[in-house]
Amino acid sequence: MTATATPGPDSPQSPEVVDSVEVGPTPPPTQVAPPKRSGALAWARWIGRRLVLAVLTLWACSVIVFLATAALGDPVRAILGKDYGTSPERVAALREQLQLDEPIVSRYFSWLGNLVTGNPGTSIANQQPVWDLIGPRIANSAVLVLISAAVMIPVAIGIAMLSAHYRGRRADGAIQVVLLTLAGLPEFVIGILLVAFFSTTVMHVLPAVTIAGGGRPPWANPASMILPVLTLVLAVAPYVSRIVRSSLLEVLDSDYVELARLKGVPEGVVMRKHALLNAIVPGIQVIALQFAWLAGGIVIVEYLFSYPGVGASLVDSVRNSDFPMVQALAMTLAAVYVGVNLIADILSILFTPRARTAISS
Repeated sequence: MTATATPGPDSPQSPEVVDSVEVGPTPPPTQVAPPKRSGALAWARWIGRRLVLAVLTLWACSVIVFLATAALGDPVRAILGKDYGTSPERVAALREQLQLDEPIVSRYFSWLGNLVTGNPGTSIANQQPVWDLIGPRIANSAVLVLISAAVMIPVAIGIAMLSAHYRGRRADGAIQVVLLTLAGLPEFVIGILLVAFFSTTVMHVLPAVTIAGGGRPPWANPASMILPVLTLVLAVAPYVSRIVRSSLLEVLDSDYVELARLKGVPEGVVMRKHALLNAIVPGIQVIALQFAWLAGGIVIVEYLFSYPGVGASLVDSVRNSDFPMVQALAMTLAAVYVGVNLIADILSILFTPRARTAISS
């Protein structure tokens, strides 16, 4: 490209070449790649946020539990009984021992610190460490919940698959009627009906209460575990089955399932490998909620069948105004509930490719 000077009034008329510069093509702008995020770091942040929320939830539960147990009544009156009005010295000593003369805020933080360090206190009714009393009860309840969940999950999913396979037919209608009927019955009604049918004059084949003596665990007599397990399964399975069935029907109507059928894939394989795997995420959520309900809902079932677990111990502790036991048992149930929901959130993300990609990217 040649640049020429324009002649002025005092310059000669002939143009003069001033300079010659070769101008090349303009280089394209440099594109800066966005910084890559570490997938492990993204997962760690996500799990960290969930853990913080879980801790905050447990802290809120601790405040509610402490205030609720403070309203149970005067534990000194529950301990002394008739001697409450005749022994002012003992009343004063017990109030000092239980720190009842301190402000409620100070008592709360003292109790919370002991709870975090693994010392929830001493039982008022038995004068023994709380953990020594509730440890075996927690183990008994955990066995009952795990056995019930192990039976309930495959049964509920199997019923959902069967109902989805026969949707719109008489078999599907009959299954839905049974599920709705069971879902409308409280667990104690189901337990009473089972006892009336299997443990009275109709069919006296199973014990009506849990038989555990001589320091043996209740599962040492398997027959006495059948009715509590069956009650919990019948109380929880209808909800899981209905949610999984709805998800299955939605997936079965999708395009990729129709494509699998057009390719000649058997209906059983379509149901198991294509439909169920994609419909399991809502099922995980409802299973987690029902599993958490099992941890708290066993209170009535255990009391109904005299099962030596957390539920019966909680009822007795409330009746005796044994607030250290009530506080420890309530916080144990709250921790189980929060922990199960946290695990359900993680499993739901792992089973959802879009959600996994959103966290990692």
